[in-house]
Amino acid sequence: MENTTSKKRCCDSVRDFFTSAKFLIYLGHALSTWGDRMWNFAVAVFLVELYGNSLLLTAVYGLVVAGSVLLLGAIIGDWVDKNPRLRGKKPDLTPPNISFILCGILLMLVFQFKEQLTVLYNGWLLTTCYILVITIANIANLASTAMSITIQRDWVVVVAGDDRSSLADMNATVRIIDQLTNILAPMLVGQIMAFGSHFMGCGFISGWNLCSMCLEYFLLWKVYQKTPALAIKAGKKDTGDQELKHLNIQKELENTEGPAEGSQLMNEAAIVKSDKEKNPGCCYQMSEPLRTFRDGWVAYYNQSIFFAGMSLAFLYMTVLGFDCITTGYAYTQGLNGSILSLLMGASAVSGICGTVAFTWVRKKCGLIRTGFIAGMAQLSCLMLCVVSVFAPGSPFDLSVSPFDSMISHLLGNNAPLPEAPTMSSMLTTEAQGLVNVSMQAEEMPHIESYMSISLLFAGVIAARVGLWSFDLTVTQLIQENVAEAERGVINGVQNSMNYLLDLLHFVMVILAPNPEAFGLLVIISVSFVAMGHMMYFRFAFRSLRSRLFLCCSPEQKTDADPPSLAV
Repeated sequence: MENTTSKKRCCDSVRDFFTSAKFLIYLGHALSTWGDRMWNFAVAVFLVELYGNSLLLTAVYGLVVAGSVLLLGAIIGDWVDKNPRLRGKKPDLTPPNISFILCGILLMLVFQFKEQLTVLYNGWLLTTCYILVITIANIANLASTAMSITIQRDWVVVVAGDDRSSLADMNATVRIIDQLTNILAPMLVGQIMAFGSHFMGCGFISGWNLCSMCLEYFLLWKVYQKTPALAIKAGKKDTGDQELKHLNIQKELENTEGPAEGSQLMNEAAIVKSDKEKNPGCCYQMSEPLRTFRDGWVAYYNQSIFFAGMSLAFLYMTVLGFDCITTGYAYTQGLNGSILSLLMGASAVSGICGTVAFTWVRKKCGLIRTGFIAGMAQLSCLMLCVVSVFAPGSPFDLSVSPFDSMISHLLGNNAPLPEAPTMSSMLTTEAQGLVNVSMQAEEMPHIESYMSISLLFAGVIAARVGLWSFDLTVTQLIQENVAEAERGVINGVQNSMNYLLDLLHFVMVILAPNPEAFGLLVIISVSFVAMGHMMYFRFAFRSLRSRLFLCCSPEQKTDADPPSLAV
């Protein structure tokens, strides 16, 4: 009888978990992220294939995407704040899927009729198709950014409630899903394109998004039903400020004017205010995005977690990651596609270990100290990368000018270009970088020692544990310390900062594209990571000191203390 009861309880608990709001969010996020990762991998391959194995379209696409998020991040976040969660969820959900479907269909037509499009209108029709593909794909990326802010920065917080441990577990689970889909989704669509065709790859991605769109919306609708708190959304802080100003004016009028005169002035002021709200000027409406952009950055600067957010953004100014730049440099140092794929797998495992370690360390040491520990761990591991610059086998040589071959080529000199690809020629996705590496595996340069490249990747892989733990720490700090009415705009500005530093690291590579200068890029990258963690250390010191002061002075305590400052 007891065994039957325990089995029933176990079955009930399992059933409750698979029908809970948490699991439904995980499943919806997995479907959404899977589609995004497939598209992010495939679009670079498609653009390279369409433009005759040139990286021009891919580079243009990357710049358009990064520039759009940089300029529109605050506006997107503000839009998320102003809309109710469910009504705001419909626009967030459908545009990325619909855009992916439209892009897939358009690419299928271009692949099928490319020869005919090339000769029509002297090729202008084909150019128009390229522009449409990049434009629609950029819209999809902006919509995906809005969805990421909505789900990961808002819905997750509401579903977790006041339980910080539950919030940490949900953040870690969402990040593990990101890690797994980042590896598995490109593998799937890559196999389809390898054994089928690019036409089949476009069709598969379009079909996936068509089916996923309906299922994602159903899952999020169920989450909304199971979490009544999602139906309640705090108003904008400006509304409260306006009400306070209105009350202050009323009080002043009551003290200085007679009742009749004061009432008359209040009525006139209300009429003028109502007329302005109902009939805003054309210039006022046109300048609203600029005001939103300005107000978003000012609000971000005034946040208590400003230095924590800046520290996370500074980590994007680095070449020490498994992106196209690192894989391109690895190729010049004699590593083939097979070894790089194994290293990428090890990096993913290291990142998952970092997310698991985050939940354990946070329970033992508190949230703020977890970020401190993660930062020290990442910096310690990156010291291996600095050592690799001076280790045997390193091509580090600042006497070699990165622009000699470029200048001679521009002056008409027929001097041959270097056989090994430069870093700027690898500005594409990490998966596309692996494709380029595997295609050119037979032209591997001879390397005398692998000590330098081994130390470099050992440091990069080991540092992923601290990196992902630190990322989760800052994410939860923003979730807990930013007011509900400002979550969207603050996270939008945070995304803009991340993209800004990411763009700067590509500019850095363009200025020093040769492998001989990669060691300098490593040192600069580690310096930016160190500056980022110094900003976080300042934030942590001030937060812990203020908390200690409040503990020692009970009369200074207030109920409004940020919950994340508790250690």
